Amino acid sequence: MAEEILVTNLKQQLDRLFNQLADLEECRDDLEEDEYEETKEETLAQLKEFQESLDKATSGNITLQDELTSLKLATQAAISSAFKTPEVMRLFAKQEPTQLRTLLTQIDRDVILGKRNQVDSKQDKIEILTALKKLGEQISNEEELLLQNSVKLQTVSTSEVGDHVLSLVQNKS
Repeated sequence: MAEEILVTNLKQQLDRLFNQLADLEECRDDLEEDEYEETKEETLAQLKEFQESLDKATSGNITLQDELTSLKLATQAAISSAFKTPEVMRLFAKQEPTQLRTLLTQIDRDVILGKRNQVDSKQDKIEILTALKKLGEQISNEEELLLQNSVKLQTVSTSEVGDHVLSLVQNKS
């Protein structure tokens, strides 16, 4: 029971930090550049502290380790900037491929409606497709081609973190 409460609280704290990053990105145009950078650095420092807490929490209890490993990996991805978009980080951490697919659909819709430009939408799609692939999801030939042809693929590479999450998912199956 105490472990469940701990896991729930830790998940809520991680969600709060991801939401803080998302809010920061949404308000970026309203902030001075130095204010934006300072706030982002503070949030990343909080994520590092969170990771240290997870390291301590998982050092002894094996049952708790399984529950917290995905939180640790998501935190590592956030700190290392494996993903640029807080929403993608959060969905990757929660292993939510359906919601990641929904984000892809929204991006395509926004491009058609003229709400997003092609360059930003392509980068966002690559990030989401990389997350989906690392979660073991099937991607279409067209999506695979987008990943292969992307020069910026390495900027959203999640090989180490993604492989750990993938092995964790496979071990739970």
